[in-house]
Amino acid sequence: MAEANRIAVIAIVVEDRDCVPRLNEILHEYGDCIIGRMGIPYPKKNLSLISVAVDAPNDRVSALTGKLGAIEGLT
Repeated sequence: MAEANRIAVIAIVVEDRDCVPRLNEILHEYGDCIIGRMGIPYPKKNLSLISVAVDAPNDRVSALTGKLGAIEGLT
């Protein structure tokens, strides 16, 4: 039996803009399960906040968050 999809929202804090190209590569790789994303620049703290809504099996959500978590400059 196939694993059921789950809806999740991933919160990303971009502290170093140099990591954004890698972030976008990974999000593009998982584009088939991304419902939408919203980015909010926060110049006062010199960072950006991004929320990504996904609809995917748990293992795929975990793989995505694992890859994002490995990027230096993101939390």
